[in-house]
Amino acid sequence: MSLTLFFILLLFVVAFLYAAVGHGGASGYLALMAIFGMAPEFMKPTALLLNLFVSLSAFVLFYKEGHFKWKIFLPFALASIPCSFLGGMISLDASIYKKILGVLLLIPVARLLFFPNKDYYDLRQSVFLLSLLIGACIGFLSGLIGIGGGIILSPVLLLLAWTDQKQTAAISALFIFVNSMSGLAGQLTKGIEFQSGMVAFVGVAFAGGSLGAWFGARRFNQNILKYLLAIVLLMASIKLLLT
Repeated sequence: MSLTLFFILLLFVVAFLYAAVGHGGASGYLALMAIFGMAPEFMKPTALLLNLFVSLSAFVLFYKEGHFKWKIFLPFALASIPCSFLGGMISLDASIYKKILGVLLLIPVARLLFFPNKDYYDLRQSVFLLSLLIGACIGFLSGLIGIGGGIILSPVLLLLAWTDQKQTAAISALFIFVNSMSGLAGQLTKGIEFQSGMVAFVGVAFAGGSLGAWFGARRFNQNILKYLLAIVLLMASIKLLLT
């Protein structure tokens, strides 16, 4: 099997797994592209572009199943969108970029392994001002690295006990979508170019993400998926931090 075909197969699997838990997959795509030696200037816009399609398909399916909460989503989005744009305007040195990404990949690992699903009767009311502050911080970091921010927002929501796991997936999916758009717009101000290979990647990720979102919203046991995804991300994080 050629490296290109192997990459495409892995891209499909990553999109499938991420969408099944309500994520766009940028952290997984970035880790995958880093493992295959792609340049950061290609990685950031490609990951955000893939995020747009996968997170939107995930949001639609989780929304249809009644898991989305506008009241919780809006404060996060209002603060994160402009901050993501600002973060997207900043370029980082390649070695620093990979180290930051490696550390950030540990966040979804912790989220997937150590934050169990909450029952509806354990949930608390969200706090508007705290949501704005958290949204601004996540938005800036998301634009800077080239992710949608769902990997950071998800554990925060679960830690604060504002949402259960499927509500978290629904909110994170739309949060990822709007931040990916804003971060990509910020990167466009730096004169990035969309390369031909991105189109094929989008098609593969969208197919995997759509299928994963359908199974995640309706069929799958979330525990099996989250452990598999955590193992993959942990391996990628270790590689980035040690190279």
